[in-house]
Amino acid sequence: MTPTIERLELADTDLRARIVAPLAEYSTRKDFAFTPRYVTLALKDENGVDGGLIGQVYWGWMHIEILAVPQRWRGRGLGRALIEQAEAIAAEAGCTGVWVDTYSFQSPGFYEAVGYLPFGRLADYPEGEERIFFQKILSAAALPAETETAA
Repeated sequence: MTPTIERLELADTDLRARIVAPLAEYSTRKDFAFTPRYVTLALKDENGVDGGLIGQVYWGWMHIEILAVPQRWRGRGLGRALIEQAEAIAAEAGCTGVWVDTYSFQSPGFYEAVGYLPFGRLADYPEGEERIFFQKILSAAALPAETETAA
């Protein structure tokens, strides 16, 4: 029987694992087991959670999927604190670095200010803007060796 395709609103953890399973199986056969470790850092006050950071650690890198600080809490260093805590988790896990993507109308200046460098751009996403991919190397051992030029 051929499977049908069903659109779902939101994949819970179990459903996401079932969807990713074929990719994980293939990657494992290639000696790249796909076993992400999820990282969630929540901004929380007396009213509950409002903002934070969601990421994944796998294949020697952390990918920050979401970083959100409510407008009323901006300017207090919370974004920087979330990034620094995520980087500490990544370093503790032995990661080479951290990568994240954002949009030209959102926060590229923030990521540059905390030491991230762009490594890719997707033009007109959305139209007239860019999606920008940033990385930060955590391990000096991961940096390419300098090459000497002939004198």
